[in-house]
Amino acid sequence: MRFLGIGDYNDLGAMYYGLARRGHEVRVCVANPAYRDVYGGMLDFTADWQAELGWLREAGEDGIALFESATQGQTQDALRREGFQVIGGSAFGDRLEADRAFGQQVLQGFGLRLAVTHGFTAYAPALDFLRRKGGRYVLKFNGADNPRTRNYIGELDDASDMLALLATYAAYPGTREQPDFVLMEFVQGVEAGVGAYFNGSEFLSPACLDFEHKRFFTGELGELTGEMGTIVSYRGSDKLFAASLAKMAPLLREGGYCGYINLNMIVNEEGLWPLEFTSRFGYPGFAICEALHEEAWDRIFRRMLRKDGLQVATRAGYAAGVVLTVPPFPYTHGYDELSKGAPLSFRPGMTAADHAALYYAEVERRGGHLVTSGSTGYVGVATGTGDTVGAARDAAYALARQVVLPNLRYRTDIGERVERSDLRRLAEWGWL
Repeated sequence: MRFLGIGDYNDLGAMYYGLARRGHEVRVCVANPAYRDVYGGMLDFTADWQAELGWLREAGEDGIALFESATQGQTQDALRREGFQVIGGSAFGDRLEADRAFGQQVLQGFGLRLAVTHGFTAYAPALDFLRRKGGRYVLKFNGADNPRTRNYIGELDDASDMLALLATYAAYPGTREQPDFVLMEFVQGVEAGVGAYFNGSEFLSPACLDFEHKRFFTGELGELTGEMGTIVSYRGSDKLFAASLAKMAPLLREGGYCGYINLNMIVNEEGLWPLEFTSRFGYPGFAICEALHEEAWDRIFRRMLRKDGLQVATRAGYAAGVVLTVPPFPYTHGYDELSKGAPLSFRPGMTAADHAALYYAEVERRGGHLVTSGSTGYVGVATGTGDTVGAARDAAYALARQVVLPNLRYRTDIGERVERSDLRRLAEWGWL
C-alpha cells in the first residue's frame, strides 16, 4: 500500500515508520521547517505533498492520505470529493476542536450537561466578568494550534489567580494575534476520555477509554503540557461512549468525518460534563492505543475506507504510556544548545519486544545512531501493557528505565491516580 503523511510536525512518525518497516511505501510532508529532521534517515520525505497526489492515485484503493492536524479539514473534504482516500478528520471536525463554544453547543443539543462557558476575544471584558462573578474557572484558548501551556486551571475561589494571569496576558501580549479564549466553570470529578474510529458512516468498536495526565511534573505540578502520560483500555467504555460520543454519529456522517475522534469529559455523581473534542489522532495517544492492537494500522485503515467491518481486534487489559522528554520541553527556547543532537543509548538486555514498545517522536538517525531532533525535546513514549493498571504501568516504567539519554525526564506517577481512585469512582457511579 501507499501512504502519504501530511502534517506540520511529523507527529505520526512512529506510525509511518511502522508502516514502512512492514513493507508499505510511505512518503511524508512536514510543513514546519524546524521539524523536518524528525525521523531523518528513517523515512522518505517530500517537500510538496500535492505533487505526490498522482503517485497516490496510481495505487487506487491501496493509496491513503493521512492528515495529522485538525487544521486542514477543508482540504481533506476536497480531496475526498476528488476521489482520494483520506483518513484524518474533516472541516466539521476541525470546528469541533478549535471552536470550543461550538463543540459545547453541539453536545448540549444531545442533552449532555455543560459547564457554563463564557467566550471572549479581548482581555478587558473577561477581567470585568471575573471581578463581578468570582469563582473558579478553566482558561482555554481556542484554535487547534494554540500552545497548551497558556491554558490554566483556576485554583482560588475568588478568582484572584485568574485575574492576575489575564492581567499579565493583557499587559504583555507579545506578538500574538487578538486573543480568542473561553472561561469554563470548574467542575470537580474524574477526568476521562472516550475515543473511537469513525469510517465516514459509523463508529468502529470497541471505543477506547483513556485517562490523561496533563501536567509536566509528578504530583500534578507544573505546566499543562497536553499529555505527559496516559492509561488506556479498549474494555469498559460502553456506557460512557453510548451516553456521549456515540450520539455524534449522525453529525459526523453529515460532515464527512473519517478518522479518530475523542471526547474528554469530567465525570461525577451528577453525570457527564463534556470538555473538549480532539478531532484527529492523539499524540501520543495513537501509540499507546497501538500497544493494545492485535492488528496493524494498514488493516484498520483499509477496513475503515472499505466499510467492510466495524470491529478492531484489540487485547483486554490496559496500556500505559510515559512521555520521555529532554530540556527545554515543553518550550522551544534554547533547545539547540541544551539537547538537540543528544545520542540515545540503551541498557544491556533490551529486547526486540522492548524496542517495539518504544515509540519515538523527535529523533533522527545520524551516522547509524539515534539522536534527538525537532524543536521541543519530545523524545517519545514508553508503553507497557498488563491485565491491571499497575501491571501496565510497571511495564512502561521498566522500559523507560532502559533508555539512556542526557537529561532525560519523565513523570513517575502515571496511572497511580487511576488505580487508586478513578476506576473505583466510575464504578460507584455506574459507568463501569
